[in-house]
Amino acid sequence: WLGFTDSGLPEGDPLPPLPAGSFAVQPLERAAAPLVRLVRNFKPQVIVSYDENGGYPHPDHIMAHRVAVEAFAAAGDPDRYPDAGVAWEPSKLYYDRAFSPDRFRALHFALEEAGLQSPYAERLAAWLETDAEGHTPPPGAHATTTQIDCGDYFEARDDALRAHRTQVDPLGFFFAVSAEMQRRVWPWEDYSLIQSRVPAELPEKDLFAGLR
Repeated sequence: WLGFTDSGLPEGDPLPPLPAGSFAVQPLERAAAPLVRLVRNFKPQVIVSYDENGGYPHPDHIMAHRVAVEAFAAAGDPDRYPDAGVAWEPSKLYYDRAFSPDRFRALHFALEEAGLQSPYAERLAAWLETDAEGHTPPPGAHATTTQIDCGDYFEARDDALRAHRTQVDPLGFFFAVSAEMQRRVWPWEDYSLIQSRVPAELPEKDLFAGLR
């Protein structure tokens, strides 16, 4: 949609440089302009993105966060990105909370109680450590404001994710907990409402609360 090259997930110490021309190294306005155009074209009321940490610190996820915040702020201003179409102002900006520590803890303890191996222990322990350079907020820096009850659709969600075989291991971390256990323990998708241009009453059960 935006036309940029995947930056990949660098590994090593020190980390190698990101590929020249990849998404994460683009100037912000250049990367955001295509999204501003799409927002003005499709006119969404709600935008959902990663938090500052990218969910986890993948360079493209972090850049996607920056681009989404820029587009939310700029799309309604006709003086900004004047070549990207007629101004349109979205109403609400959310951050996805799929990596919520509360959710991970609940699933971790449910697995342990069932006598099953939990993939969350190491990640939960790592989250207790402070980023020495202070580059990213710790998980949980944005409180969950909005929970969508969507347990009936977990199988469809997981099937869609498994279709991206180059991105996820179909036997890996994301599928460690059965849909049945998730429905019992944590049947929601979690979000943080970051900005709202309409009155909002928290907590919410609908991303379109205040807009219907």
